[in-house]
Parts: sequence; structure tokens; C-alpha cells
Amino acid sequence: MNIKPLADRVIIKAAAAEEKIGGIIIPDTAKEKPLKGEVIAVGGGSKDEEMVLKEGDKVLYGKYAGTEIELDGEKFLIMRQSDVLAVLG
Repeated sequence: MNIKPLADRVIIKAAAAEEKIGGIIIPDTAKEKPLKGEVIAVGGGSKDEEMVLKEGDKVLYGKYAGTEIELDGEKFLIMRQSDVLAVLG
């Protein structure tokens, strides 16, 4: 991927939505957006906010956080580092 976010922004690839719950197949229209993903790229930070996220971090983010973008046929989210709620260990 040939993209570099600016300032305190990160690009996240969302985890896949669950297809089944207890043997019941969920149609695409009823699937909830996943709230976790993997950081693909990070910006350089800003003078007010140092970047603490790094590429490869597994993170949780808010339900309405970020802007959806499409690159090379794949969907990603671009958001500010402050929109990320937690890093999964």
C-alpha cells in the first residue's frame, strides 16, 4: 500500500464481521461493523500529540470513528489516534 497518513492519523484495516452466531447465519444487512482492527500505517504525530500507535497494533475503536476509504479494492478506516480506545495485548 502506498499511502502515508498525516499528523496524528492512522489507517486501520477492520477485522472481519462475524458470519454466524450459534449456528444462525447472519445476512450482510444485519451484520454489525467490527469495532476492532489492525493498524496498517501511522502518521508522524503532531507537536501536541506524540504517536504511541505503531504498525501491526491490534486496536479497539468507537462505533462511528473514522472515515471509510477504499484502496486497491480493500476497505480501510482513517482516523485520528485519539479516536482509538485501546490497544489489545
